[in-house]
Amino acid sequence: MSVRFLAFVTAFFIGFFLFIPGAFLHGQDEHHGEHPQQVPDTEEFNASEYILEHIADSHEWHILTKKDGHHVSIYLPVILFSKHSGLHAFSSKKLAHGHSHSGFQMGHGMMGETSLEGKIIEVDSNGEMVEAGLPLDFSITKNVFMMLLSVIVLLWVFLGLAKSYKRVGISEPKGLQGFLEPVIVFIEEDVAIPSIGEEKYHRYMPYLLTVFFFILLNNLMGLIPFFPFGANVTGNIAVTLVLAVFTLLITTFSGNRGYWQHIFNTPGVPVWLAPIMIPVEIIGMFTKPFALMIRLFANITAGHIIVLSLISMIFIFKSVFIAAPSLLMVLFMYFIELLVAFLQAYIFTLLSALFIGLAMPEHHHD
Repeated sequence: MSVRFLAFVTAFFIGFFLFIPGAFLHGQDEHHGEHPQQVPDTEEFNASEYILEHIADSHEWHILTKKDGHHVSIYLPVILFSKHSGLHAFSSKKLAHGHSHSGFQMGHGMMGETSLEGKIIEVDSNGEMVEAGLPLDFSITKNVFMMLLSVIVLLWVFLGLAKSYKRVGISEPKGLQGFLEPVIVFIEEDVAIPSIGEEKYHRYMPYLLTVFFFILLNNLMGLIPFFPFGANVTGNIAVTLVLAVFTLLITTFSGNRGYWQHIFNTPGVPVWLAPIMIPVEIIGMFTKPFALMIRLFANITAGHIIVLSLISMIFIFKSVFIAAPSLLMVLFMYFIELLVAFLQAYIFTLLSALFIGLAMPEHHHD
């Protein structure tokens, strides 16, 4: 009962902020009574814009585009804090189609070397960007919404399994338990124990299992091309950065004397090489999680780009002779992406376990 209640309360909380502020399904022709504008049939399809829009984060969830060019979207809540005007919360519908609300609007172009595309900026009464015009953005974007959804699913599944184990004890796994238990045992026996050691792996299992299932679930949900799925969570470098930083922090704080001695006083290395070796070793501490971050981000993003590029070919050539093979290739790529979803979750977890294990070298005495 407590697990279901927790899932219900969390879902209600998200739903409240999602729908109450006006984040309903709206078409472009419903905004401020504007008359729909006909999009000429001769308008060329922009594949680059189409692909970048689908892999980028957004304050709205695009559902479809009508024949007349109008967009149907689900608008998500915007939560901003400005040092000039304080806290603001409203629907992203109020900022759609170039409109401004309460001194905020969607940015365009560049500010110095910083791109303003997709960011909310603060403007004055003349529409000019105010000084320090980038407010703190706590909005529920597509990626944030799908991460919250994945957390709800993981809590519901694993708290339910834990409650089941407490009630009936260790028994023959059935249903979802029959699928998850072999995966958990695999992570324990083939990833954690060989990488970290049989005596120390227990304390790191919660993190390894959490990061594995979080990445796997978001990879899989990102392959489902309709609301509330399809967001490119693990293809967002900010998400992979946070996951890599977690691995870096756990590795750093788990390091024993042998680990730090290897960095600052590498055995067998002449003293005169220390000024070279110490910086190299310190850089190595950060290149490992950096590789984790880039590997996950690049593989997931590349897969989405390939699928969207194949779909774009249908609209570029407008030929049935291109559409049929393109769809076959999309289907093939989806199977590859399904494999990559599991593979990248496994690789991130395995390398995290290896880095943690390397921070705790064991000294063998003769």
